[in-house]
Amino acid sequence: MSKIKIFSLGGLDENGKNMYIMEIDKDLFIFDCGLKYASGNMLGIDYIIPDFSYLVKNKKRIKGLFITHGHYENMGATADLLSVIPNLKVYATKFTKYVLMEMGVNKENIIEIKAHRKINFGHISIFPISVSHSAPDAVMYVVNTKDGAICYTGDFIFDPSMMGAYDMDLGKIAYIGKLGVLCLLSESVFSENIGHTSPNHKLEETFKKAIKDASGRVMFMVLPTHLYTIQEIFNATQNSHRKVVIMGKRLQNMINFGLSNGYLNIDNDTLGDLTNINDNNAILLICDDKASPYAAISKIYNGYDKFIKLKKTDTILFSEPRYDSNEKLLVKLENDLAEVGCEIVNIPSDKTILHHASSEDLMQMIKLMRPKYYMPVKGEYRYMVGNADLASSLGMPSENIILKQNGEVVEFDNGNLIESKEKIKVNDCLIDGKSSDDIGELVIKDREMLSENGIVLISATISKKDKVLLVGPEVTTRGFIYIKDNLDMIAEIKKISCAIIERNITPNYVDYNKIKTEIRDELSNYLYGETECKPMIIAVVQEV
Repeated sequence: MSKIKIFSLGGLDENGKNMYIMEIDKDLFIFDCGLKYASGNMLGIDYIIPDFSYLVKNKKRIKGLFITHGHYENMGATADLLSVIPNLKVYATKFTKYVLMEMGVNKENIIEIKAHRKINFGHISIFPISVSHSAPDAVMYVVNTKDGAICYTGDFIFDPSMMGAYDMDLGKIAYIGKLGVLCLLSESVFSENIGHTSPNHKLEETFKKAIKDASGRVMFMVLPTHLYTIQEIFNATQNSHRKVVIMGKRLQNMINFGLSNGYLNIDNDTLGDLTNINDNNAILLICDDKASPYAAISKIYNGYDKFIKLKKTDTILFSEPRYDSNEKLLVKLENDLAEVGCEIVNIPSDKTILHHASSEDLMQMIKLMRPKYYMPVKGEYRYMVGNADLASSLGMPSENIILKQNGEVVEFDNGNLIESKEKIKVNDCLIDGKSSDDIGELVIKDREMLSENGIVLISATISKKDKVLLVGPEVTTRGFIYIKDNLDMIAEIKKISCAIIERNITPNYVDYNKIKTEIRDELSNYLYGETECKPMIIAVVQEV
């Protein structure tokens, strides 16, 4: 019999940042290590990752990190985790390993695994099973314990037509269900969608129609790891007598890897090169990155791309997911492109690029696995509740359905769920640029203040020998007021600052800290009374 704990450091009540921890007796297993991209109001933050403090504290107990598939929501924070736990072993399938290495993960840390081959850790074993998703080599994980299996689905759909690296082994999933599943952790993102996701994820005909209707070039905006979508685009180009030009080294490398490993099947006759870019019948594949959404097409629109210049006859197809956080940006961009004269094509509302399990998929997984306990994961809370309702509709007792927030611990003892009040400290780590350090809430608040109210800088110079004010105070503003139109206010700011400086100067001592504090406090009150704004106020006082 085992003592088992399950909790999340990210992924519950949110989209992205997926990271689920299973503690079995003294061993600790990590499943997925994803990131969440920042919304537009995050002011310079590129992405958000889980707080790894608990893992660092318990790193000697960690047996490994197991990645389900090569999408950033599930593996994008792996390099950040390895920066604080350098010896961590990362288990991933072939395509996922390639994406990890593209993101800077050291090859020596990665152990390549294959679906349906057991990985042993003493009395515990982990069994990966292939599932269907938009990234090849996606797997779900079965953790075999003395009290039954704990299963984490990752992302999946049921589609019998998806073959090869996109195939799902239903037989093995059903077999695990017959052996006995203690707890099933299943994704929730599409739980409110009625029916199966398939065939709404099939977009080849949509792409064919866009190509057929286009009078000039067609530009497809794609995400590099969505190889299933890229394959559909190439399928749609067949017999169109158009050349496909792959733009960008990153996308070219991804497609080359897909071709050499059988993930993509492309007719070489359809491939063009840079000499075909301006051809009226060219098809351009343009790589986008969710870290900077629509950056590639924005660069082209603004005339900064050295190869592509927009034409009125261009058709632009956004063959990538639309996210609520980027909706305003996309609408503005579509308006700008429309002014140029370009034709804009979006994925129809009844179709989806994303391959997540809808209601019938989720219920089918529950029926196949027949778990004793069910834990919805991955998705905003309303989707997790919708997932829980699906399990309840299949007759699962409500006390066996587990809804938790990040950090809340689910505990099993001898195969039975027991009440646990333990809660792991969780937090968001905000990453800006290449720094792996958390930016922190205070920095964000400072950026918000600067963006909303601007900055006022007070500078002055004091004689070190005579203890008298030599220069200033000078006033500099950015993003607050236009100085030439507010000379009276500037004069009053100088008057207040000068009075503060002089009353804190004595023949023997200058209290710089008090000067800075009083300038900040008194000017803040004055400026708010005059403008109802609270700019950031910085006082710089130096001695010479």
